[in-house]
Amino acid sequence: MKWIKTIFSSDYGMLGVLVILCLFFSWITLEEQQPEGVDAAEVLALSVDQAFELPGRVLIAGRKTDSGEAFTNRLDELLRQRGWEVTGVVQGGPPELGKGLRSSFDLNESLDLLACEKTFVKLAVLQNFQKAEVKMAEVLVMAPESSFWPNFLKASNLLNVANQIAVIAILAIGMTLIVITAGIDLSVGSLIAVSAVLATWVIREWFGGDEATVAGMIAGCGFAILICSALGLFSGSMVAYFGVPPFVATLGMMMVGSGLAYMLSGGLSIYQLPQSFDWLGRGDDLGGIPNAVVLMVVLYLLAHTLMSRTTLGRYIYAVGGNPEAARLSGVPVKKILLGVYASCGALAGLGGVIMASQFKSGDPKYGLMYELYVIAAVVVGGTSLSGGRGKVFGTLIGAFIIAVIQNGMNLTGVQSYTQKVVLGMVLLAAVLLDMLKKRGWKLSL
Repeated sequence: MKWIKTIFSSDYGMLGVLVILCLFFSWITLEEQQPEGVDAAEVLALSVDQAFELPGRVLIAGRKTDSGEAFTNRLDELLRQRGWEVTGVVQGGPPELGKGLRSSFDLNESLDLLACEKTFVKLAVLQNFQKAEVKMAEVLVMAPESSFWPNFLKASNLLNVANQIAVIAILAIGMTLIVITAGIDLSVGSLIAVSAVLATWVIREWFGGDEATVAGMIAGCGFAILICSALGLFSGSMVAYFGVPPFVATLGMMMVGSGLAYMLSGGLSIYQLPQSFDWLGRGDDLGGIPNAVVLMVVLYLLAHTLMSRTTLGRYIYAVGGNPEAARLSGVPVKKILLGVYASCGALAGLGGVIMASQFKSGDPKYGLMYELYVIAAVVVGGTSLSGGRGKVFGTLIGAFIIAVIQNGMNLTGVQSYTQKVVLGMVLLAAVLLDMLKKRGWKLSL
């Protein structure tokens, strides 16, 4: 019991939970995996090397799909490099395979290998050909070997998890700063919608829509982020100068933001955008890693540096720990509050731009209920709702815990309403854990 307390009392105690969740979903999604496309070709080429000492004559067969074409093209390249004579490349189904085999044997030369995708091995046309053609008995039929691997740990799935959580994780940076000051911001979801609609509207109306230049797109997105920052600044001023509870001030801004998004868009999506507008949301210029994920990592590194290595970071913690003591110590409490709320608004605006880029449109329904997921990520990551305690990287861990749970349940076919129950229980458990840590792990009976 003591070691459990020690783990969860640390700043990054939830990292262990994340690891356990990854191991669990890896175990329950373990399945036989059949490689496809280029991967399948490379696996089969290695198997051919092991099966044959010398190269011979080969017929390559694959489905008429994108992955099938990638398989045949890559395998053709690899086997030719190894000295194999490729008699033909079949692209299609049973009729095409039959024609390819007949063509190979009509040349009155031997055929050593049929290298094909797994789906071709059990085709009736191949079995019939083996019975009818004597020479076919000498032909070795090879397909890429399958292996056992968790669906959860597929590279494509892991990148998808990171890409899906990028917007929530970016918003959670700003929310972490606010919660550390003992505040809350319920408006981030509606600010996403404001930003997405405003950015796309400005690009359409001011910079030529689908003919907009890169500079026009940057200007439109920058303007949207600036407006969201101003709205966050307004919420912060209500809290800092008028003593309005953060819950009330940001609840009002949530309603204002949602209304503005619908007013500006007329309740309709805005689609008139350049083809290149999806660069931020869908691009993957760094080794296949989505650009949104790269941006997320950069922002977290900057936020971590801010909170751990700068005077401003210490001021933010001081305001959350004891605002009166911080004020008496010379900390500009009101300016700090203005800054964190404005920053949260700007990050919400950036999240809206990313979503608009992902979907290549601006819609007033974007960001619906996102504030709840953002708050959950912050709390699960170990930031105390009472203020003064929390780590930025802890929030990132919390965001990934939520993403992993959602993704794992999607992979295992759990219904969406059941997922909400599970996520709600995770949030309650995180709050309970925070309360227990504050009380020294003692229950008040």
